[in-house]
Amino acid sequence: MSYGILQISLHLFCVVLSFFALSAIRFDLFCDVRKPMKVQMLLILLSMALGYLVAQLLLALTVFNGL
Repeated sequence: MSYGILQISLHLFCVVLSFFALSAIRFDLFCDVRKPMKVQMLLILLSMALGYLVAQLLLALTVFNGL
């Protein structure tokens, strides 16, 4: 049970951190600015994907190796 809480909290933390990092990228330079909802959805989906990958990397390097 504690592993599940650790996994969920690490995933949420990494998604929030990647959202913060991706918000610095100016998506309006290569996206259609007339449709801001699609640009926001792209930012959310990219941050979820990047956060998931980072969390899986951290879990693989620490928890799965017994550290």
